[in-house]
Amino acid sequence: MKISTKVRYGARAMLELASHYGKGPVELKEIAKREDISIKYLEQVIIPLRTAGLVKAIRGSKGGYSLAKPPSEILLNDLVETIEGPLDLIECLRNPTACRKVPTCVTRDIWMDVQEAIYRIFHSITLEDMLNRKGEKENLVPPMYEI
Repeated sequence: MKISTKVRYGARAMLELASHYGKGPVELKEIAKREDISIKYLEQVIIPLRTAGLVKAIRGSKGGYSLAKPPSEILLNDLVETIEGPLDLIECLRNPTACRKVPTCVTRDIWMDVQEAIYRIFHSITLEDMLNRKGEKENLVPPMYEI
């Protein structure tokens, strides 16, 4: 299992927006520069986040993007499922009729446990939690490594 680049970049963009929550919109080019993400790629990542109502676009000379709700109300799972869709490690977890071995399959039970653990984590972490972790990490960076 691998977290996609779109999810990783989406999380970084959402963290930038969370750090500016309540301070006005942020231009995509600003996020792209800070996070070293191609503006073209970021434009593609922001579309589903906007469509899902996680971010909003503000037009005009002082426009840009901002979170549509407080960072404390946006779960990591909201971001992941918006960009990638529902978490399904293997098809038979969502659709038991996909395999005739479901009733006796031991490995399916293990994959279910793994999926449920990921689900619990993704549903327990908010953007605010991630922002707090980011702040803690930034406080640990020695001065000679500051950017």
